[in-house]
Amino acid sequence: MSLAIVYTRAQVGIHAPLVSVEVHLSGGLPGLFIVGLPEAAVKESKDRVRGAILNSQFEFPSRRITINLAPADLPKEGGRFDLPIALGILAASGQINAERLPNYEFLGELALGGQLRGIRGVLPATLACRDAQRTLLAPAENTGEAMLVGNASVLGAAHLLAVCRQLATGPALHPPLRQPRPPLDAILERDLSDVRGQHHAKRALEIAAAGGHNLLLIGPPGTGKTMLASRLPGIMPPLNEAEALETAAIASVSAQGLNLRQWGIRPFRAPHHTASAVALVGGGSQPRPGEISLAHQGVLFLDELPEYNRHVLEVLREPLESGRITISRAARQADFPARFQLVAAMNPCPCGYLGDSERRCACGPEQIRRYRGRVSGPLADRIDLHIEVPRLAYKALRGETAEESSATVRARVSVARDRQLRRAGKANSALSTREIERHCALKEADHRLLEHAMEKLGLSPRAYHRILKVARTITDLGGGEFIGTPQLTEAISYRALDRGGLL
Repeated sequence: MSLAIVYTRAQVGIHAPLVSVEVHLSGGLPGLFIVGLPEAAVKESKDRVRGAILNSQFEFPSRRITINLAPADLPKEGGRFDLPIALGILAASGQINAERLPNYEFLGELALGGQLRGIRGVLPATLACRDAQRTLLAPAENTGEAMLVGNASVLGAAHLLAVCRQLATGPALHPPLRQPRPPLDAILERDLSDVRGQHHAKRALEIAAAGGHNLLLIGPPGTGKTMLASRLPGIMPPLNEAEALETAAIASVSAQGLNLRQWGIRPFRAPHHTASAVALVGGGSQPRPGEISLAHQGVLFLDELPEYNRHVLEVLREPLESGRITISRAARQADFPARFQLVAAMNPCPCGYLGDSERRCACGPEQIRRYRGRVSGPLADRIDLHIEVPRLAYKALRGETAEESSATVRARVSVARDRQLRRAGKANSALSTREIERHCALKEADHRLLEHAMEKLGLSPRAYHRILKVARTITDLGGGEFIGTPQLTEAISYRALDRGGLL
């Protein structure tokens, strides 16, 4: 047989399109030619494959070898095609049995000695392979990641020879064990009970977790803003399996890879204020997810918000509304999910002590105005809750009273979120304008209250809708059916930027 076809998967964003590796042996001057838009790493596979085949005691054919990676218009990158290319050459030259090849999909980079090395992006390929009802054969070090996918048929191998034995004699490789998902509280590193006092901010944190709302924490240095933000993932409702797999798939294709110890935990990303726009939204010649996608289904925390470049902050506006980001390049386009909760922290002024009870502010009015102006009005308008985090008294720091744990708060949050899902199929923060009218109805007296607040604070229509969403979440946390005056008043109080507050 001079023609063999082996199935594998490419990587485009978090998708893994099928690639057929077609290997043809023909007469002519010996050589190996790869076609089908291979990148540099794929073109270099010819040398890795040759060394792996020879060092595995097979014969490398002294013929003209043409390898077509179909479809031809899909760019191919990385070392993931080494194993299917090697198997295609061995099958086309009759050195291994090709009858079982259509039942498998193969991924893996080859060392010169024939060992299989791990690759990036195995999880999306496993999901696609499961849907195609084939068995995925991947490097042994990637099987832990692949086995996160339920009902997937996965085999792991450490060497090219082990793969060849599997194809020749049948079950030479044993399926790896699927690790059970660990209890959430067992792997959480930060608990809300660590935070002393700040009950007003904790209440806002609970509302943000229940309704999926964005949050801005404003206060002097050292009052616990970062500590509070880092506890938010622990009180959010647990990820279901589909959400956990989507989050893990994004991490799998990123430069840092997937950390299996964090499997099932909502991500918490905290980029430095020197981060560029590309670092936040993603990009590169081969598009990779940025911080907003790595924070999908979790929290994106921006500490010292006014210190970020204003252009960098403005790129967040569209993903905050759509929950997705599309990265376009001349040759390709990649789409990544980016439904994250934005939590930001800032000082009330450049020195940080405006309104502080212990230290005097040294900033002039113009300095304060310029400092606040670094955060644009449209971005601040997209943040539902603006919370003041004041300095704590010494008695509160001593911890004389017990604080609620993350598990306790998460139980209340989960009940409120379930109520939202039953009512509208989504979190309150994602309600459309029509859904707000349907699910956030007010009494006439409350309409007058909100109208007065809008006129006094100069609120925009977007802020109006966000106040109603927050009031709906407060009502859900209390177990109520209809929004009342106390819930609406509390929601209006969480607009510190609009009503003056520390600023």
